[in-house]
Amino acid sequence: MRRVSIALVVAAMAPVAAHAQDAAPANVAGSFGGFRIEGNIGWDRTQSLGRGNNRLGYGGSAGWDGNLTDRIVVGPEVTYWRPNDNRNTNSVPGVNGGTVSHQGREMWSGDIRVGYRVTPDLLVFGKGGYVNQAQRSFFDAPAGQVGYATRGHADGYQFGGGVQFAPHDRFSFAPANMYVSAQYVYSQFDNHTRDQHAMAGVGFRFR
Repeated sequence: MRRVSIALVVAAMAPVAAHAQDAAPANVAGSFGGFRIEGNIGWDRTQSLGRGNNRLGYGGSAGWDGNLTDRIVVGPEVTYWRPNDNRNTNSVPGVNGGTVSHQGREMWSGDIRVGYRVTPDLLVFGKGGYVNQAQRSFFDAPAGQVGYATRGHADGYQFGGGVQFAPHDRFSFAPANMYVSAQYVYSQFDNHTRDQHAMAGVGFRFR
C-alpha cells in the first residue's frame, strides 16, 4: 500500500511537469531540466519516546523536472533513505522495570519539488509529499516478565528544501550532466514519531 501511494503521487504530478516542459521556452532549462538520479549521504535523527538519536544515513532519489517559466522548474521525485545499520534507536529505561526501545528504519517517499533557477548553474528548491517508514519496537523485560518485539510501517508527510549546483560551466573537468546538492528534510509520522536528515548528494541528469 505504501509504495502504491508513492506511485500515485508521482503519477499525478507527471502530466503537470510534462505540460510545463512543453509550455516553457526550450532554451531555459539550463542544467536543471529532465530526468535525474542522485545519491545522498549525511546526518539522520530519529525522535520518539521523548528522545532523539543521531546517526549517519544514506539513500538516493530519482525525479523529473520540467520548465514552468524561464526560471521555475517543477516535477515529481521518489526518494529512499536509510539510517546506518538500517536503524536509529531510542530507548526509555525503567518502564515496568524494563526498557522500551524504538527503531526508525528505511524510508520511502513521493514528493513534489519546485525549484527556482537563481543562475544558470544554481537551483534553489523546496519539496513536500508523502512518506512511509519501517519501524520496530522492543520491550526488554526484567526477570520474571515477558518481553516483546513488534514491527510495522508508519505513514506521514514530509517537507524540505535545498540547493543544487551544476559545476561544469565553472570547472570544465566536471561532466556536463553532473550536479552536487545539499538539502534538509523533516518527516512527521502518524504515530507521533519523526525523522530529520541533512545530506549532501551527487547526481546526474539525462535529457
